[in-house]
Amino acid sequence: MTLSSLQSCALLATLIGTAALAAAADTPAVHYTLDPAKSALEFQFVQAGAQNKGKFTKFQTTLDFSPDSPQTGKLDVLVDVNSVDTGDKERDDTLRGADLFSVAKFPQAHFTSTQITKTATGYDAAGKLTLRGVTKDFHVPFTFKTSDAGYLTGKTTIKRLDFGVGEGDWKSTEWVGSDVTVTYSLRLVAAAH
Repeated sequence: MTLSSLQSCALLATLIGTAALAAAADTPAVHYTLDPAKSALEFQFVQAGAQNKGKFTKFQTTLDFSPDSPQTGKLDVLVDVNSVDTGDKERDDTLRGADLFSVAKFPQAHFTSTQITKTATGYDAAGKLTLRGVTKDFHVPFTFKTSDAGYLTGKTTIKRLDFGVGEGDWKSTEWVGSDVTVTYSLRLVAAAH
């Protein structure tokens, strides 16, 4: 095989590879909406040295996503903060109060992604989280699988004091830690074509 033949083969292989990448980049995103009955948004926190947990019972999620082209995707999550449930009415009322979530002023938390990228363990949605009227850069790492529906799972950590969740006596971390671990297990239904 001559040098020019080798160069031609290399050029052809490059063109085929480029075409395959372009095809993958053009894979259209599927629009998914939440199946709330089969989804969970839970959190864990430390109070008085003990692990405690809770959940939000009302939230909405939409995902535009193709595993082959994550960069074209978008994740949007809207949480009704008033739906907080730790299994203790007195504690839930305190969480809804002015010094913590202040749900009368800030009834919703909202995350919207600006970029989704592939990672070694799944995907990462980088974007903005607004909680208690404070907006900050935030990351939502997740895995995504499909079978009868799309399944998005993962966990992340929110530093509550960064968002002002903890005024007055609750600003101290002596009784309640600043780090709150949020776990999500979402069943997402693809929109009909």
